[in-house]
Formats: sequence, structure tokens, C-alpha cells
Amino acid sequence: MSQIPNIITVLRILLVLPTAWFMWESRFLEAFVLMIVTGLSDALDGFLARRFNWMSKLGATLDPLADKFLVAAMFIVFTLQGHIPLWVALIVLLRDFTIIVGAGVYKLLYEEVEIAPTFMSKANTAMQIVTLCIVLASLLPFGFVAEFAKLAAQPCFYLLAVLGFGSGLDYVVTWGSKAHRESKKRKQYTRGPGGFRRTD
Repeated sequence: MSQIPNIITVLRILLVLPTAWFMWESRFLEAFVLMIVTGLSDALDGFLARRFNWMSKLGATLDPLADKFLVAAMFIVFTLQGHIPLWVALIVLLRDFTIIVGAGVYKLLYEEVEIAPTFMSKANTAMQIVTLCIVLASLLPFGFVAEFAKLAAQPCFYLLAVLGFGSGLDYVVTWGSKAHRESKKRKQYTRGPGGFRRTD
């Protein structure tokens, strides 16, 4: 029973492909329905994990990955279709790529790293989702809603670009400083016959 949230998360990851395919085929209403299902399943697995204490390391890894896969797929499809400017998509994707590579390098050189999301990072993620929903809404056959979404999309692009660049820079500065401190600390020690000893 404790694996139910993880199973739901895996199913959410599997929904990324059909959602992206519907979008690619310009079947935006179907993609919208799948996004609702995805959002509800995200809320459900989180509720179950907290309510019954079914939290696990696997779930903590899979849950943000599911969101990242969906966001990345939507940005790629919408950009290729011309609904999102290329420069916005590049900022979004390069930010995530920089964080992933940086975490890998830090783990390789120093230790296991658990990157806790900052306030700016959470705001950036929320803005990504809002922007994607607004772009999708602008493509739905809902008349006034679609027209309003088209007007709202442009300011969202600029705000998302600012948050994406700012949160990416925040991670680089924070973890760059931490790596510098770790490197400096290690230079104070040298390995001898009895293990490490201070050199100062």
C-alpha cells in the first residue's frame, strides 16, 4: 500500500507522452483534459503520502521529475509550434540543465547534494506552470477565455524569463560559494600515514 503514491507518480510520468502528442497534433482540448488529470493525480499522491506517511526517497525523486518532464515537453512542443518564443524556452531549459550539471559536478567532486528549492525557484516553477496553462488556454475553442489568455501570455513570457534567469543565477552563486568553501576547507588538510591532518 505504501507504494501507491509512487505508482500514481509513475502513471503521471507516462501521461507526458500522450499529452505532448495531443499538443503536437494540435488537439489542445484533449491535452487540456490530460493536464487536469495530471494535476489531480499530483495532488492525490501528495495527499496520500502525507496522510498515511507513505513518503519515500523514491517518491521524493520521482515527483519533481514528473513535473519537470511535463514542463519540458510542453515548452519544447509549444516552442516548435511557435506559441512560445525561442528565447523564453532557452532560458527555461538552460536553467534546468545548468542546475542538473552543477549538482552532478558537485556530487562528483565533493559529496551527495540535495538541492532544496529556494523561494525564487518555487516562484519560477509556479510561473512556468501558469505560463503553460495560459498558452494552452489561448489555443482552446473557448472564445473570450482564449482571447484573454492571448493578451496575458506576453507579460508572462517576460516575467518567466526574469524569474528563470534570477533563480538560475541564485543557484549558481549559492552552490558556487558552497563549493568554494568546501574546496578551501579541504586544502587545509593533507593525507598522511595516520589519515588527514591540518596543514595550517
